[in-house]
Amino acid sequence: MLLYLLGVFLFAANDALGKWLVADYSVGEVMLIRSVGAFAILVVLARTQGRSLWVSGQWGLQIARILFLTIDTYCFFTGVQGLPLADVMTFYMAAPLIVTALSGPLLGERVGPRRWAAVILGFIGVVIALAPTSAAISPYALIALGGSAMFAMSLIVTRKLRNNHWMPLVTWQFVGAGLIAGAVSPIGWLTPDLTDTMLMLLVGAVSAFCFVCITRALALAPASLLVPFQYSAIVWAGILGWMIWRDVPTPRILLGNGIIIACGLFVYLRELQLGLLPEARLDPHTNLPRDP
Repeated sequence: MLLYLLGVFLFAANDALGKWLVADYSVGEVMLIRSVGAFAILVVLARTQGRSLWVSGQWGLQIARILFLTIDTYCFFTGVQGLPLADVMTFYMAAPLIVTALSGPLLGERVGPRRWAAVILGFIGVVIALAPTSAAISPYALIALGGSAMFAMSLIVTRKLRNNHWMPLVTWQFVGAGLIAGAVSPIGWLTPDLTDTMLMLLVGAVSAFCFVCITRALALAPASLLVPFQYSAIVWAGILGWMIWRDVPTPRILLGNGIIIACGLFVYLRELQLGLLPEARLDPHTNLPRDP
């Protein structure tokens, strides 16, 4: 639990640092240098563990995952250019609900009426947070919501790639993002000084370390125990947003966020109850999958 909480906190801190940097530099530039920092950390980890970073097979899904995650990251950093960090994080909390809605047509999974009701209520929470009026809908809010949808699509593809080791997947995720960012980074390029360059590399290194913490936590404890702590990201985003930018979450953001979190937890617990999650199929004595 401590490892998972640490990973979520580092993600929030990393996002806050990214918001700070994209105020002065283009999103493509930050993503490019960030990818270099993450790649360096992952190569060191791979060498110490003696693991190959090469992936084989399912190239269409591999490329789709890279594209979804790259667009997701680009949308996130673009969104925080014009919105408080906690607002953007609120839209991203809707991603598990989007996954549930799409798991039927894309994964062939059956979604019952209770989970559909939770998805609809969760969407209402997003609408409350978004405050969709002609005056309130901003391009940044729509970009952040689009990023949440791309993140949800990446989760669906990751489910299909669940038999692959996480290290090659994460490594090529950053390699692909770096290559795409490198193609667009000349637009609005502003050469950073040494301090900002090190901060951009730090964003990448912390991103990689976040995945290590969360992956290790999931290896030590069931996901059903850890998933509620994912929503602590909203708390950290609110605290960091207030400390750095004096952003105060509005009542509609708090209300919408509460609805989204409640619906997301209901969907997760319902899947666990129905035995759709991996830990629901583990033998309690051996911690190994039960026989079909």
